[in-house]
Amino acid sequence: MPTTPVLRGKRLPRRLVQLYTGLALYGVSSALLVRGGLGLEPWGVLHQGLSTRTGLTMGVVSIVVGAVVLLLWIPIRQRPGLGTVSNVFVVGIAMDGALALVPDGRGLAVQIPLLTAGIVLNGVATGLYIAARFGPGPRDGLMTGLHRLTGCSVRLVRTGIEVAVVATGFVLGGSVGIGTIAYALAIGPLAQFFLRVFVVPPTADGGTAVAGGSPEQAILRP
Repeated sequence: MPTTPVLRGKRLPRRLVQLYTGLALYGVSSALLVRGGLGLEPWGVLHQGLSTRTGLTMGVVSIVVGAVVLLLWIPIRQRPGLGTVSNVFVVGIAMDGALALVPDGRGLAVQIPLLTAGIVLNGVATGLYIAARFGPGPRDGLMTGLHRLTGCSVRLVRTGIEVAVVATGFVLGGSVGIGTIAYALAIGPLAQFFLRVFVVPPTADGGTAVAGGSPEQAILRP
């Protein structure tokens, strides 16, 4: 499976820092949602369910699921970028590191701040990662690829995938709750806001040409 060319330009160092900071913070944000115990984001529900069933850490499960999803790009002819491949590993490693450091929240006085911090940090991380323009994450590339092949709207494809992911994760023992709903309602506006905050302006040498599609095509999550 070919990868998109490595991007060049005067802002490349900034964009690399932004990419890996965003991916690491995404893993941390996912860990905060886990420790909040009030419900996870859709793919987090699946990761937690699989972790419960297999005994693997959530970070390792995230890496495995990301790699499997990336393999699904082959038949739909999606092209990964540096951010796509990095996403598979960095998010999972950061998540396990944060889970090792942050204890479970006890009581709503702790759980609600953990949930809030996790959602907001996820929005920050998403804005950083997408605005770096190194290609969509494996799960988002799957959505855009299916959208292109089927002709269905991105919203319909995304909703269908995430409903299936949440349902499967819930059956396996993943946590669905008020946090899942709060995440679904808040992540779109937060990601759009931070995408504008962290967008990298184009340079005269074309250094911000997009690998793997525009930031908007990344559909909000790594």
